[in-house]
Amino acid sequence: MREAYPVERAVGIERFVTDAEGIGGRLRAENADFRVREVERFDAEPADADPGAYPHLVVRATLRGWDTNDFARRLSDALGISRERVSWAGTKDKHAVTTQLFSLRKVDPADLSDVEIRDADVDIVGRSGRGLEFGDLAGNAFEIAVRDADRPENADEIREQLAEFGGAPDDEPTAVGVPDFFGQQRFGSRRPVTHEVGLRVVREDWEGAVRAYVADAYETEPEGTREARREAADAFEQRDWQGVLDALPRRLGFERAMANRLVENGGDGPEDFRAALEAVPSNLQRLFVNAAQSYAFNRILSERLARGLPFDRPVEGDVVCFSERVDGLTVPDTDRLQEVTQNRVETVARHCERGRAFVTAPLVGTETELGDGEPGEIEREVLDELDLEPADFDLPGEFGSTGTRRAVLVRTDLDVAVEDDAVTFAFALPKGSYATVVLREFMKTDPAKV
Repeated sequence: MREAYPVERAVGIERFVTDAEGIGGRLRAENADFRVREVERFDAEPADADPGAYPHLVVRATLRGWDTNDFARRLSDALGISRERVSWAGTKDKHAVTTQLFSLRKVDPADLSDVEIRDADVDIVGRSGRGLEFGDLAGNAFEIAVRDADRPENADEIREQLAEFGGAPDDEPTAVGVPDFFGQQRFGSRRPVTHEVGLRVVREDWEGAVRAYVADAYETEPEGTREARREAADAFEQRDWQGVLDALPRRLGFERAMANRLVENGGDGPEDFRAALEAVPSNLQRLFVNAAQSYAFNRILSERLARGLPFDRPVEGDVVCFSERVDGLTVPDTDRLQEVTQNRVETVARHCERGRAFVTAPLVGTETELGDGEPGEIEREVLDELDLEPADFDLPGEFGSTGTRRAVLVRTDLDVAVEDDAVTFAFALPKGSYATVVLREFMKTDPAKV
C-alpha cells in the first residue's frame, strides 16, 4: 500500500488503500468548486409557533467562504446576543459553499429582518423546543470539482479499486468504500495540533494544553503567524501572560481569549490553565477531546490496514453496528451494537455486504468497551502507545466523554465525470464522515502543499 504524506501521518493516517496513481489537481480553486448541503434530520414547528414552548428559531443558511464558528459569532453579533445562543449540527469547511441549519435561542423572526451578512443567505425554517446539537443531521451531500488534474483518466481505475475495497455488491455499480478516517479538518488543516491539545487535556496537563494551542508553531502556517507563536512561547516560558497576549495578533481570537484569561487569573496553577481553556466556545472545548479520540481512532484503522484485516466485513472479536436509511442515505447507528463471535462471523458478514451493518472501532471514553480477538488487540495496543485508557476521559465540564464507536468503512454511491476543465464528483456521506477522505484516494496530493 502507498504511504501517506507526513501531514497525514501526523494525524494517524498511515497509508492509501488504492495503488493507482492519483489524478492530481487542485481542490477548492474557488469556493463554488466545493458544495455541501446537509441531509437534514431535524423537525421544526412553523415559525409562528408559541415561542414559550418553542424558544429556538431554526434557520437555514447558505454560506460562501465562511468558517462555521466565525459565522456563528458574526450572526450573534448582528443579533446582539451571546454566541452561546447559536447552535448547529455540524461544522463545515470554510473554503466552500455550504447549506446548513442553525438554531437561535430566544430570537424572533422579526429580529432577522435587518440582519445582512456578506456572502450569506439566511432563511427561516421554523421553531423548535430545543437547540440543534452535533449529530442532529443525517449526513451531507457533496458536489465537488477538482481543477487542473494531471491524470484525469485514472479516476475510473481508482473507483474500481475502491469498489473492491468497500465490498460493493454487484447490483450497486457506482458504490465505493474508503476507511472512515477523520480528515485533516478535524485536527486543523494548516496546523494539525488540536489532538495534541486534547491528549494533554485527557492527561490533565492543563498548562501543556494551553501552551500547545497558543504557542506551538507549525511549519505550514504563514511566517508571520509562526513568528507570533514563537514570541508567545518565549513569554510563556517567562510566565509573562501579558507578553503572551501582546504577541498574538487579533486574528488569533481563540488564542487571545486564553491568554487574556491567564492575564485575568494569574496563571498560577492547574485550575487557572483549565479556566483559560474554558475561555473558548464550548464546542471548541469538546473538539479538543474529540480530536484526541479521533487520532486514536485513525491509528487503530491504520493498524487494521497494516495487518490486512478487512473493512467491509467482520472477523471474530469485532464489534458491529447496524444501520438505518434516512432520505436514501445509509447511516450507521452506533447505539445498536453486536459483538461478533466465531459462530456469527458469516451471518454478520452478509449483513455488512448488504449495508445493514458496519464493522466499528472505538472513539474511546469512559463507557467504551473494547473488542476481542485481533481487533481488540489492535485497539489496546494503540491506546497503550498513547498512554490512554477509558477512565482518563472522566473529566470536568465539556472535557468529559463517555465515548462511542464509529464505523471503520464509509460506503457511498459516487458519480465521477471527466470534463474539459475539471473532474467532478457527486456523492453523499453520513454525518461525521469526510469528503476529503474520499477525494484523497483519487487525488493523492500532499495536503501540506494544496
